[in-house]
Amino acid sequence: MATVGTRSTQGAWELGARAGYAASGLLHVLIGVLAAQLALGSSGGSADEQGAFATIADSPFGAVVLWFSVVAFVALAAWQAAAALSGAAGETPDRVKAGAKAVVYLALAVTAYSVVQGASSGGQTESLTARLMQSTGGRLLVGAVGVGVVVVGVYHVYKGLTKKFLEDLHRLPAGTAGRAARNAGIVGYAAKGVALVIVGVLFVVAAATANPQEASGLDGALQALRDAPAGPVLLLLVALGLMAFGAYCGVRARFGRL
Repeated sequence: MATVGTRSTQGAWELGARAGYAASGLLHVLIGVLAAQLALGSSGGSADEQGAFATIADSPFGAVVLWFSVVAFVALAAWQAAAALSGAAGETPDRVKAGAKAVVYLALAVTAYSVVQGASSGGQTESLTARLMQSTGGRLLVGAVGVGVVVVGVYHVYKGLTKKFLEDLHRLPAGTAGRAARNAGIVGYAAKGVALVIVGVLFVVAAATANPQEASGLDGALQALRDAPAGPVLLLLVALGLMAFGAYCGVRARFGRL
């Protein structure tokens, strides 16, 4: 009985972790839609996690979907944390990566919870950066965070273009669906990587200029891309890529290794 109970509990956690990937997929699709609206000149919500969750909140059964997202992201964060602490994730670099993912998914759960509770986290990135810059070594820390985000972004691009993300799947769907999933992963990882690189660069600029307003998160990064030469076209391509990444996350929810 104890064995059955343990297997049942593990199965429930695995199901919750897979639901977390599905929630991440929905989130990225919505961010892509908001980014596309931004590229086309619409004054829609913020093209980031906060804006995506707010869009969900305004939809029918939005509160139900948000609570589902909270639970799913907590489950996925717990799964990643357990893999990091137990060593199931692999060698030390993989354990560190799993721990970092746990923090990211927990942050998404907190953001979804704040939206469903009617709270707003707008401006938190800037205010936290401002507080850091007032502390000893704060600008160096903000700059280091920016460099770290740039590295993660570059790795996303590399992971997409080299198809390394296929290692995260135990198999692909058969036929056309499999080819579509592979292409979504290539385009999606590359697009998300570009967005992360811009976010990281903005943090580095904020540290260099002692201006915390430069560290404006994903929405600010996409706005900066829009304001660049040929920006709307580039932003629209990134938006489509983020939607593709969301579609890939849906595939990973079903076929991913845990």
